[in-house]
Amino acid sequence: QRVAPREVRQPEVARLAALLLAFLLVVPVAQAGWSMLVAGAFLVEFLSRGRSTPLSALTSAPRREPFPVPGAAVDRYVPAGLRGGRPLVLVHGFTAEGKDDPRAREAATLLARAGFEVAMPTIPGLTRGRLRSEDVEPVVATLAARSAPTVVLGVSVGAGPALLAAADARVRDRVSAVVSLGGYASALEVLRFWLTGAYSFGEVRGRVVHEPELVRTFVRANADRLDPAARAELEAADPERAARFLAALSPELQRYLESLSPLRVARDIRARVILVHGRADRAVPYTESLRLAAARPERTTLVLVGLLDHVEGGGAAGWQDVRDF
Repeated sequence: QRVAPREVRQPEVARLAALLLAFLLVVPVAQAGWSMLVAGAFLVEFLSRGRSTPLSALTSAPRREPFPVPGAAVDRYVPAGLRGGRPLVLVHGFTAEGKDDPRAREAATLLARAGFEVAMPTIPGLTRGRLRSEDVEPVVATLAARSAPTVVLGVSVGAGPALLAAADARVRDRVSAVVSLGGYASALEVLRFWLTGAYSFGEVRGRVVHEPELVRTFVRANADRLDPAARAELEAADPERAARFLAALSPELQRYLESLSPLRVARDIRARVILVHGRADRAVPYTESLRLAAARPERTTLVLVGLLDHVEGGGAAGWQDVRDF
C-alpha cells in the first residue's frame, strides 16, 4: 500500500495538532480535558504513524509480557503506573508475524498508553493470508481469560474473528464493545472485491484495479479450497473470469464463506458495535461497514472518514480534516 512522502503528510499532522489544541482550549472540566488530551494525542500519533508523538510524550511506556491463554499465543500490554487498565483484546489483520508484527505491536503500545490493558493473540490463519472459521478460537480463548467486561478491536480482516467472537455464546456476555477498523461483513463480497475489484451496497458501487500479483498471492494462499481448474482460472487475475467463478460457487464453498461472515451473526452480538472505515479504502471497501450497519442498526455506530486509507492515516485536506478528526 502506498504511503505519502513525509513532506506531503506533515501538513496533515500539523493541522491535527492545531485542532487538538483548539479542542483543549474550550474544555472546561479538568477530567474531560485530560480525556480529550489523551484521545487527541492518540489520534495524532496513530494517524501520523509515529512521526508526531504527543501521547508518548505524555505517558510512560507500557509493560509487554506473555499472557497465558490455553491454546493461543498471546501478549499483554499493561499501562505504566496503573493497577490495571480497561481490558481490550486486539485482533490483528493479515500479517505473517501475527502478534509480533511491528505495526501491531505499535498499535497495542499506543492503546496501552491510552489506558487500556491490551491482550493480543496471534491468529494463525491470518499469518498465512487465509480466512479460516477456526480463527475465532484464539479470540474466544483470550476473552475467556479476561475477568472483566472487555472491548474487542478487530483491525482489517481481523474484524472477522473479532465480530464472530463477540457473537459467540461462550463469551459474548464478556464483551462490552466491539470495534471494527476497516473490517468486512460478508466473506463472499470481500472475496468478490479482492478477485474482481468490484464493490457495491445499495446505491453505492465502484471498482478498484488490483495488482495481478496480489490476486495470485491470495489465491495461492487458499489453494487447498480450490480444484486445479478453479485455481488456474483465478490465477489468471482476470476480473471477468473471476466473476464467472463466483457466480457458480459450489454449495460447500458457499457454506464455508458464510461461516466466515460476521453478517451471519450480527444480531447475536449484545455489545455496542462501532464500525470505522476509510472512504478511500482500497483493501476492504467501506461498503462492507455499510452492509454490517444495515444488518444490525441497534447500538451500532458507523463512522466513515477520509483521514484513513485502510487502517492508517490517509490524505484528507482542509475542512474535511476537522470534521473527520
